[in-house]
Amino acid sequence: MPSVIKNREIIEDHWHPAADEGDLPAGPVIVSLIRWQRERDTLLKRQEPVGVRLPNTANVADLVQDLPSLAIVALEFPKFSDGRAYSQARLLRERYGYRGEIRAVGDVLRDQLFFMARSGFDAFALRSDRDLEDALQAFQEFTETYQPAADQPQPLYRRAR
Repeated sequence: MPSVIKNREIIEDHWHPAADEGDLPAGPVIVSLIRWQRERDTLLKRQEPVGVRLPNTANVADLVQDLPSLAIVALEFPKFSDGRAYSQARLLRERYGYRGEIRAVGDVLRDQLFFMARSGFDAFALRSDRDLEDALQAFQEFTETYQPAADQPQPLYRRAR
């Protein structure tokens, strides 16, 4: 079974990606936004956890009503230099109050993890050619942050008092 980083630990990934057509695998599934929109009621009747894989071109607001039903929102990074999913994660956490798992998927690299966590991601599916143990060290590279973010709403000057 593949592994992911979640809450700064390496864990087995029990989520199964589902194709847009065909039968769903048993257990927790992550479906595309298209499949979610087409089969929402059927997916919820399965009595299994369900998540949605959201392209970075999608409007997060389109999922707001469904967030209480979703255990995970997987945000896509089609290439490491395309950072629109950072904004999506921050909107999910700060504007819409989503407390479920937000997972970075796609072209996810070690150097991005600290900043992804600051934006609201709590799980990371790194590219298969990357070492998860090495990637964990990314969270230790900075000991203090100045700006407020999803992981620390207070700026440093307010925390220093």
